[in-house]
Amino acid sequence: MNDSSWGAPAPAGYWGPDQGPAPAGPGGPLPAGPAYDQHRAQQTAPMPIVPDVPAAGDQEPMPTPPPQQPPQKKSAGRDLGAAIGVGVGLGAVIIASLFIWKPAFVGVIALAVVVGLWELTTRLQERKGIKAPLVPLAVGGAAMVVAGYVRGAEGAWVAMALTALAVLVWRMTEPPEGYLKDVTAGVFAAFYVPFLATFVALMLTADDGPERVLTFLLLTVVSDTGAYAIGWRFGKHKLAPRISPGKTREGLLGAVTFAMAAGALCMQFLIDDGTWWQGLLLGLAVAASATLGDLGESMIKRDLGIKDMGTLLPGHGGIMDRLDSLLPTAPVVWLLLVLFVGTA
Repeated sequence: MNDSSWGAPAPAGYWGPDQGPAPAGPGGPLPAGPAYDQHRAQQTAPMPIVPDVPAAGDQEPMPTPPPQQPPQKKSAGRDLGAAIGVGVGLGAVIIASLFIWKPAFVGVIALAVVVGLWELTTRLQERKGIKAPLVPLAVGGAAMVVAGYVRGAEGAWVAMALTALAVLVWRMTEPPEGYLKDVTAGVFAAFYVPFLATFVALMLTADDGPERVLTFLLLTVVSDTGAYAIGWRFGKHKLAPRISPGKTREGLLGAVTFAMAAGALCMQFLIDDGTWWQGLLLGLAVAASATLGDLGESMIKRDLGIKDMGTLLPGHGGIMDRLDSLLPTAPVVWLLLVLFVGTA
């Protein structure tokens, strides 16, 4: 065997004179020097270490690999059955009140506004210690919706101003600590919930008011449904991961596609003097405003550290969790319908 198999040859004189006399070769003792050193290296080169092999009876059994888990199905994160049931029930109440007696639907809007304000102010106090006064907000919010239906946009603006003033005065009955943040939150809540909801009542005042409101509701629901269906099945690229990790760009594309198709149908067959191309623009605007509204409330909920605003609606969360995309969409639809077909 070549020594180079074990490493480099030992240098001359490595073993030194203290290793004993030179061994005898075939012709006598080997002379000291390189040949002697090479002989010593050959005689004392270490053998390779061979690991011990246990006997057959001593061998440990091979560890059993863990059983493979079946692939988990994609979850939507909600109780779908409860969500569908609640959605159908709410839809029945809305449609019945909308087409049977308009004032009844105004009452439905006012009730939703009051419950939404209660949820919002309760979460603000629980999570941030902000005490936005609920009583003037609830009274002023309901009055805002009614004023918008009875007196139009001017009535809504006057009710909004009076509600903000009532919030400022009502909060004066408590200690001044935190006054600024409390009234600021109160004015924000008055604008965010009842004032934006008033545009639904403004739509209702037209001759084809029920059809306009139905178009508004259908397009918003279809936009959310398209975003949910396409995003859940094909969503890979996050839309706004820091705000709402569940929303994807594919979902947004689904919302736009579904809403534009529904808008073309609604404008062509439901709205007087409407055309399909106006519906395409309307659907695009609804998809954008509904998505922004959803992201806006997601920002609020992230700041508050909560998942839902409430638990009133099984499978949906709270009233505010259903109004998040409807509220900012209402003024957009109202304005575009006024531009496309007028106010009558």
